[in-house]
Amino acid sequence: MENTNKMSTRQLTLIAVMTAVTCVLGPFSLPIGLVPISLTNLVIYIAIYSLGQKKGTISYIVYLLIGVIGLPVFSGFSGGFAKLAGPTGGYLIGFIFMAFISGLFIDRFSGKIYMCFIGMTLGTIVTYLFGTTWLAYVAKIPFNAAFSAGVIPFIPGDIIKILLSSLIGPQIRKRLINAGLYD
Repeated sequence: MENTNKMSTRQLTLIAVMTAVTCVLGPFSLPIGLVPISLTNLVIYIAIYSLGQKKGTISYIVYLLIGVIGLPVFSGFSGGFAKLAGPTGGYLIGFIFMAFISGLFIDRFSGKIYMCFIGMTLGTIVTYLFGTTWLAYVAKIPFNAAFSAGVIPFIPGDIIKILLSSLIGPQIRKRLINAGLYD
């Protein structure tokens, strides 16, 4: 009897490709205080559309592990466990849940852009919660100050990233399906 949970070489390759894309784009950031603006969440949304919930989430976790072991793939070309334990570590962990929640909606409602938008928004809110809580704890600042520094400046950009993903993602998924690369 064959194990149906086993990933194919093609699936592993697609995960590796999206992990590599995240590693290339993740370091580019715009420092605006304690928390920089990065493209990481945009790449995660695209990975979910491209790979689906499970493989897209795995792709991000592999990226996170690559950064934790010290390769400079996090914002500002940084890496290492200290980054995870630092002020932005909660966002890095929160992205796992963002990928999972976004993927749940994208996989279930792939033909309904508004539902995918809602899923990505909910996932982003969970990331904000993890990130803000950790930022307040590590920086020893009140939650409302962490919220002002770690959420408010990012809302417009994150909405744009979600909208962009909602437009590009379905097209990427459709092309992967047509090419026989989406399972």
